[in-house]
Amino acid sequence: MIQTEAKLRIAELCEKINYHNYLYYQKHKSEISDFEFDNLLSELIELEKKFPALQAPDSPSQRVGGTITKEFASATHRYPMLSLGNTYSIEELAEFDDRVRRGLEEPYSYFCELKFDGVSISLIYENSVLVRAVTRGDGVKGDDVTANIKTIRTIPLRVSGNLTHFEVRGEVFLSRQAFQQLNKEQEDIGEELYANARNTASGSLKLQDSAEAARRRLDCYCYYLLGENLPVGTHEEGIKKLEEMGFPVFPAYKACSDVKEVNDFIAHWENRAALPLDTDGVVIKVNSLAQQERLGFTAKSPRWAIAYKYKAESACTLLKSIIYQVGRTGAITPVAELEPVLLAGSTVKRASLHNANEIKRLGLHIGDYVFVEKGGEIIPKVTGVDLSKRKKGEEAEYISHCPECGSSLIRREDEAAHYCPNPLGCPPQIKGRIEHFIQRQAMDIDSLGEQTIRQLFDLGLVKTPADLYDLKKEDLLRLDKVKEKSAQNILEGIAASKQTPFEAVLFAIGIRYVGKTVAEKLALHFKSLQALSKASSEELMNTPDVGESIAKSVVEFFRQPHVSKEMERLEKAGLQLAVAEKEATMLGSSLQGKTFVTSGTFEMSREELQSLILAHGGKILSGVSGKLNYLVAGDNMGPSKKEKAEKLGVKIISMEELKRLINND
Repeated sequence: MIQTEAKLRIAELCEKINYHNYLYYQKHKSEISDFEFDNLLSELIELEKKFPALQAPDSPSQRVGGTITKEFASATHRYPMLSLGNTYSIEELAEFDDRVRRGLEEPYSYFCELKFDGVSISLIYENSVLVRAVTRGDGVKGDDVTANIKTIRTIPLRVSGNLTHFEVRGEVFLSRQAFQQLNKEQEDIGEELYANARNTASGSLKLQDSAEAARRRLDCYCYYLLGENLPVGTHEEGIKKLEEMGFPVFPAYKACSDVKEVNDFIAHWENRAALPLDTDGVVIKVNSLAQQERLGFTAKSPRWAIAYKYKAESACTLLKSIIYQVGRTGAITPVAELEPVLLAGSTVKRASLHNANEIKRLGLHIGDYVFVEKGGEIIPKVTGVDLSKRKKGEEAEYISHCPECGSSLIRREDEAAHYCPNPLGCPPQIKGRIEHFIQRQAMDIDSLGEQTIRQLFDLGLVKTPADLYDLKKEDLLRLDKVKEKSAQNILEGIAASKQTPFEAVLFAIGIRYVGKTVAEKLALHFKSLQALSKASSEELMNTPDVGESIAKSVVEFFRQPHVSKEMERLEKAGLQLAVAEKEATMLGSSLQGKTFVTSGTFEMSREELQSLILAHGGKILSGVSGKLNYLVAGDNMGPSKKEKAEKLGVKIISMEELKRLINND
């Protein structure tokens, strides 16, 4: 293809991809399958690689990331990004209303919108194209994070309309679903769970590898339009203009004629648990832009706006001690041991302290009375210290050696957690790797369990996953409560695991950052463990959803001297260390390009059903949306998914109909 032909094709592809992106992310509709969309995007990326001069700054190929940013340049805000004053009471809100009334001495109204718990961002457009994205920073200067912002598919890279030079303010966030998925992946790979969605979104915006930022599935809602000579006279008109131009705006907003209507809006949204993201309050703004200008600003915040913040449920209790848990990757997690306290309907005895930085920030002493919150956290966390109750006590110091094996801890560059560097001699790491290896989504040896693994380890019978395949019946009969029948079941379960597909084996061996989904992508891309073990970082990063961090981790894993010996033993034991020929031909066949959600109970487990769909080329989605092709309905399916599928026109099929699809019948 010559350059003139490539230019025309690239323009055509960009138009199609932008159209389908808009349909999916703004209108929640889909006219083509994921497979067809991915083919369009792949063709565009290949053409831009061959003709790099033809890649436009607003090309949809920017959505997948790939840019490496070693340092984030500082950028000055044209309009300072000031913080809002906060109030926690209706009485203080009335005082704010009184100040507005005295400042204007004329009729006025308010505009209310939800305050999202995310990261503020400034989006600058020139000639209708996104040219720069800057974090709030200190309000005057922030960091240029344009490469990472471009991976957020709801943010338009180019807009239509008569506005060419303008700025949009928004909030970058992780939805609850995306945050839970990230933490599920962290749990799968034995890493420390992320503390909360807000901090994780903030950290994701500063990732050096934009491909990794793309994998995080960040999202954004926009709430403010700025610029010279804008064709809007109120904040409400500005919001409508943003919606018209295709910016993501959360629909829960309202123009209020007086403070009573504002109070009603606040009361209505106090029960906000059903929202798809975390929100901690309501932002109230004077609606008229001219009146905003008249009221002006203090040194820190606008006089025409305030944030009403809902109170998070908190409790105060005694910090008895700090214990340190060792994960299977060696990550050390500090946990506060608390005097039991009732919080949000349950008794809390422990709370996360996350890492050494958090302990230092809190300035903890053993014997302190600490504040504990649940909020949007995975587990309760300590948020502060009641200094008025402090007595003489031991200042908490982070440990320097592993509490299990005594090894000196290390702290990797750019990471908050400490690690024990003794994978072959640290008992929790050894047991953790074997427990991970046998779990259902890995080797699925259900005849084994944590208690059995611990006994096998304590007796010196098992120290690596490969040791499981050398076990004999007489070894198992040495265990407590294991009789002839139980021993036979364990041996049969271990033998059956030798038929586990390669992608599950790859997940089971426990490479850092390689969760179930990434293992499947790597298995399909490299086809065998031998090919994967020889891959360079660059080759690994050509795999979908594999960024720099994952690639580096895979390379480092296979460089370890003990790994090659362990893999040889697994191969000798008869495990599947390559994609089976039959499986390779099945992949991408009868269900290729089709998307599925399963709901209810079936004749097989949910994991087995989803594996069946994946094995025939289908794709599993996390929920019902306009992008879904089939909802597979089992017994006792919940009504909400059924109603949503019917509303969106998604086809609902039975298990029998799925089998007919697989068989091309």
